[in-house]
Amino acid sequence: MARYTESQCRLCRREAMKLYLKGDRCYSDKCAIERRNYPPGQHGQNRGKLSDYGLQLREKQKIKRMYGLVEKQFKSYFKEADRQKGVTGTNFLVLLERRLDNTVYRFGFANSRSQARQLVRHNHFLVNGKKVNIPSFLLRPGDSVSVVEGSRTLGIINESVAAMPRRGLPAWLELDTAKFEGLFKGYPNREEMNLPVQEQLVVEFYSK
Repeated sequence: MARYTESQCRLCRREAMKLYLKGDRCYSDKCAIERRNYPPGQHGQNRGKLSDYGLQLREKQKIKRMYGLVEKQFKSYFKEADRQKGVTGTNFLVLLERRLDNTVYRFGFANSRSQARQLVRHNHFLVNGKKVNIPSFLLRPGDSVSVVEGSRTLGIINESVAAMPRRGLPAWLELDTAKFEGLFKGYPNREEMNLPVQEQLVVEFYSK
């Protein structure tokens, strides 16, 4: 599957906000947003006002890059959210938050979603006691996620767990750091997700 392999910091600068794509670096004074808070490129500081379509596109790109998805995946989640009952935008964000790689990141077992995706693919996690190596696996209320016993001494995981308090734990998750295990308690509501995004603009973008 195609993946973005160039500078992650360019993506944050393009969206004019921290997407937390590089773990600890995003919390330091080395963060690109702190040093150059304007879009990348030769004309980055001279860009004009965006049209309505431009605002919708930028919001779509922001959320897509935040969760590390390609367009085909992203659009399929939107279609699924649109089929569900309730508010499409909220359903959409809930689906993204239910992904295993995102939940591993939220628990603090990884410093970024891309790092979480790699750890999941390398069989470092169990879901309800069984190995799952599919980053897009969708969790349900009551599911437990734990680090396999042989991976609990990995420096990359322990460093991430130690830094987790800085990010905070979402209300819909419960974590036992001593056991390297977390519980997906239930689906989050929009207020709990506290994401700096306007998902309604994505709904408008795909509804044209």
